[in-house]
Amino acid sequence: MPEMKIYDFDKVIDRRGSGAVKTDAVKNVYGPEDLVPLWVADMDFETPDFIVDALRKRLEHPVFGYTVLPEDYWATVQKWILEHHGWQTECSWMTFIPGIVKGIGMAVNALLGKGDKVIIQPPVYHPFRLVPQKNGVEVVFNPLKELPDGSYEMDFENLAAVCDDRCRMLILSNPHNPAGIVWPRETLEKLADFCHERGIIVISDEIHCDMALFGNKHIPFASVSEKAASCSITFGAPSKTFNIAGIVSSYAIVPGQELREKFFGWLEASELGAPHLFAPIATKAAFEHGEQWRRQMLEYIEGNIIYIEKFCSQYIPEIRPLRPQASFLVWLDCRGLGLTHEGLIDLFVHKAGLALNDGEMFSPGGEGFMRLNVGCPRATIVRAMTLITNALR
Repeated sequence: MPEMKIYDFDKVIDRRGSGAVKTDAVKNVYGPEDLVPLWVADMDFETPDFIVDALRKRLEHPVFGYTVLPEDYWATVQKWILEHHGWQTECSWMTFIPGIVKGIGMAVNALLGKGDKVIIQPPVYHPFRLVPQKNGVEVVFNPLKELPDGSYEMDFENLAAVCDDRCRMLILSNPHNPAGIVWPRETLEKLADFCHERGIIVISDEIHCDMALFGNKHIPFASVSEKAASCSITFGAPSKTFNIAGIVSSYAIVPGQELREKFFGWLEASELGAPHLFAPIATKAAFEHGEQWRRQMLEYIEGNIIYIEKFCSQYIPEIRPLRPQASFLVWLDCRGLGLTHEGLIDLFVHKAGLALNDGEMFSPGGEGFMRLNVGCPRATIVRAMTLITNALR
């Protein structure tokens, strides 16, 4: 048995000047350019060596012409999903998409008609609102219910109240971004029953599915029932887990034949279902060789989260971090500081020197919150928490 490699997640890498949105767009978004960047949802760890090696090997060939998918590409994705999530898929259900947010836009344009509406469940990832709106589609809010412990649950009573016969799509964040919730099976089953009965298509964004933490287990929406399978499109990718967002290697899984033919047909009509050269190479390397790295990375992320929890409890009790059940994003409840939205931005950006995502961008329910990216070396987290403490003095 080969010796287990130990990866170094403490290594600090300067990403400035690499074209990274996280570092090189700070000035345009926040004003000051010397902020500690903890906003954009990619990680500051080195992309795993087995992915870099696979890409480097292909780069050794001097011709970069048109390419075909490796014969075992979809079988590799299928095997990963079955082994990690217990969902038996079919290769014929799968297609490449050029990014999950782009996939949402494509689904909106391919599957909705004039006057149709989209339901989202705020506070939630802001493109869920922006993409439909920018495509001329009305967005309906079905806010999550906040629980006493700071977590959330779906509000089915409200869902029934806000849903009318023009609501034709619901965009589900599974696991949830920004709160990091791994939705229980019963919740997903209930949502599937509701949507199937009303002819609502569920777009399930499951990009954080391989990043379940603290013993939690992700459940694919389409796997919970035949109803869920027939009315849903699942979007996934290795990009968050293996830190290759710039490679764009997303995929869609559509079990329902009628829905699949309509969506895949729309993609094929514009030749949008074919990946670029490097996406299959990176994806295969991740799913064939990445388990050891993934487990070590998740353990390190858990350590970062625990550090933040202990630090806030001891030094900044006014800030309550919600422990994520999945992902490297921590939802900070800052309402205990008693600040306005402008005051909160001033504290984090101008006084602490930190670039975080402010909660208001996640639609109603995000006021008074900040989203913190902990996919970085521990030293960065220690520095960030110290800067917040000093700013509050």
